[in-house]
Amino acid sequence: MDEGKALKVRVTFAIILMGVALMFTAVVTDHWAVLSPKVEEYNATCEVAHFGLWRICIKRIFMKENETDKDQGCGPISLPGEHNCSYFTHFVSGESTEIFQVSTQREYSISAAAIAIFSVVFAIIGTICVLLSFRKKMDYLLRPAAMFYTFSGLCIIISVEVMRQSVKKMVDSDDTAWIEYYYSWSFACACTSFVLLFICGVALLFISLPRMPQNPWESCMDAEPEH
Repeated sequence: MDEGKALKVRVTFAIILMGVALMFTAVVTDHWAVLSPKVEEYNATCEVAHFGLWRICIKRIFMKENETDKDQGCGPISLPGEHNCSYFTHFVSGESTEIFQVSTQREYSISAAAIAIFSVVFAIIGTICVLLSFRKKMDYLLRPAAMFYTFSGLCIIISVEVMRQSVKKMVDSDDTAWIEYYYSWSFACACTSFVLLFICGVALLFISLPRMPQNPWESCMDAEPEH
């Protein structure tokens, strides 16, 4: 490929790598959402939870009187307290996550994790294609790479939506003690990675297309061959 096109590819690829890094960060961390129950009484401990695709972490916080309003729920999670994390039982046999099993739909958790794995696989394949495209006469690999990155972005945002529905059902369920929730930094990483992967994937696809005719009598077949 010519120098001008190679520069565009490198810049786009650098931005895509940032999106891939954010996507990996979101997938492996467990700060997608934070759940808080109602504070029943002061000078006692309450449990606040944060979780991701693979495990849930419970933090026991001692709530002092006048430290927070009871209507605002337990927390904030930044307060000191005993911290314990465990993998979901549907991923690792023998782990205890009863508080999560009671309060959410198992299918949502499995679906979000499975779709996120597809996102990771698509991103890896796309990266391999881009690296190979820098070899002589292999720039045709940029087109499938662009599609893989676009698919990766779509998969991660679908995983985000599945997780969002899971959290909503947990809070709305009568079987749970959660009254408050908010999405944390892992969730933000996933959303940002979607924007970068999808937009830059489409941009990479346009960059990889043959040069358009510049004159009415010129066809795409008349364009200079790519090297």
